[in-house]
Amino acid sequence: MTDRATMSLEGKTAIVTGAAQGIGRVIAETLAAAGADIVVADLDPGRSQDTVDGIKKLGRRVVNAKVNVADWNDVKKLADDVLKEWGQIDILVNNAGITRDGLLIRMKEEDWLAVLQVNLTGTFYCIKAVLPAMSKKRSGRIVNIASVVGVTGNAGQANYSASKAGVIGLTKTVAREYASRSITVNAVAPGFIDTAMTKALDAEVRDSLQNQIPLGRLGTAADVAGAVRFLVSADAGYITGHVVHVNGGMYMA
Repeated sequence: MTDRATMSLEGKTAIVTGAAQGIGRVIAETLAAAGADIVVADLDPGRSQDTVDGIKKLGRRVVNAKVNVADWNDVKKLADDVLKEWGQIDILVNNAGITRDGLLIRMKEEDWLAVLQVNLTGTFYCIKAVLPAMSKKRSGRIVNIASVVGVTGNAGQANYSASKAGVIGLTKTVAREYASRSITVNAVAPGFIDTAMTKALDAEVRDSLQNQIPLGRLGTAADVAGAVRFLVSADAGYITGHVVHVNGGMYMA
């Protein structure tokens, strides 16, 4: 039987990127509900205010931080500021990401580069920025948000699929490099999640998506956040370099 205390994040400090809305917001609120203090990191701190207010209501410390994950100087400053303010970084969730979809033959180079820069290089920058503090403490949890299309591919998403496949490879490599420091590094790969983007689809398209999923429904942001919460908890202390697929059975590794 799981000891509830091992799922508690009391005394932990977590950075969640792309936490202004959607999956990132629910992850931040879920970790706060488990006891963590949260750095809500987003390119637009104005959009983040609702997330910040929700975390305050949970009685946790929270910082609304503006950061461009595609800019190393921005990311390094964020990590330095958190350490100066709170003295520790225990958890990093790399959720920030963008899409610039289009068939490969028509894909503009700038759209390819933008997606790779934010989704993959941004994840690299954030990991690199927190590793010194985690290594010194010999403790840390890093969770990277990948995607089912990083393992299956998807027509019209060459840039996004490549970026998420890269995130998975990066996850496994950093897990090997820092296991000796008791830092676990895992990925969560969502499938089709019920977000503002999927809500905007017409009923026929949504039905088509659901027909691909054995569980017969789109996932929720809470489904993804629950997997993240587990991976950053003490219960997951012997899990590293793993990809948790949250997709209702659409892809089975």
